[in-house]
Amino acid sequence: MSDLPNDPSTGVDPLDLDDDWIPDLEPEPAIDAPRQPLVRQVDPSSPIMMVETAFLASASSLIWLVNSYFPMGPVLQVFFPVPIAMVYLRWGNRAAWMGALVSGLLLSVLVGPPRSIQFVIPFGLLGVLLGVLWYRRVRWAVSIPISALLSVFGDFFRLWLGSILLGEDLWLYGTVQVTNLLEWIFTRLGLLLQPSLEVIQLFAFLIIVLRSVVYVSMVHLVAWYLFDRLKTPIPRPPRWVQVLFDND
Repeated sequence: MSDLPNDPSTGVDPLDLDDDWIPDLEPEPAIDAPRQPLVRQVDPSSPIMMVETAFLASASSLIWLVNSYFPMGPVLQVFFPVPIAMVYLRWGNRAAWMGALVSGLLLSVLVGPPRSIQFVIPFGLLGVLLGVLWYRRVRWAVSIPISALLSVFGDFFRLWLGSILLGEDLWLYGTVQVTNLLEWIFTRLGLLLQPSLEVIQLFAFLIIVLRSVVYVSMVHLVAWYLFDRLKTPIPRPPRWVQVLFDND
């Protein structure tokens, strides 16, 4: 029998303990713990912040410019507000507004002020708004309707601005197209109905709202997939979306 241990409370000599026996006292992080956005607290005049903000702002405006001359449908459109939102998550509110302003100024030089305004409203503002919502960890069920409202406002603003620049009522042109669509639907269904002006305008408004909801939902999905890989995660989508895309 060996000598009694020096520590009567444990029954083991502390000098004879193996280092592997000592438990790890630091708790393991929870798998589902919410991840916080990466916002760096630095001097606003930091060259890193200025360079990254300018790069992301120019990327956003150039994506919009390329899509204007080589339209690719919704493929590039979902990326319009994403760089500005990235600026907010990485550098904060002031940098995001600076990025939106720089994007507008760059497009103003390249294609003129009217076209640049059509980018800033709504895509520049939408990028800042999404950055605010994602930084505050707002759920998708709330952030999507809020951002969709801004997108709807932007669509009507562009209709109004385009009508002024072209000298034609683009809303009236839209209602004519919707009228033709409704008449085609009624004909296919065998209904002898003539839609009223109020029904046509309501249907046109609902189309704009539906388009905005689908658009901002796609922006959320793209940002969720992209920002996770850039180590700047946004709030998690609903569970069924995670299961559907299996991104975790």
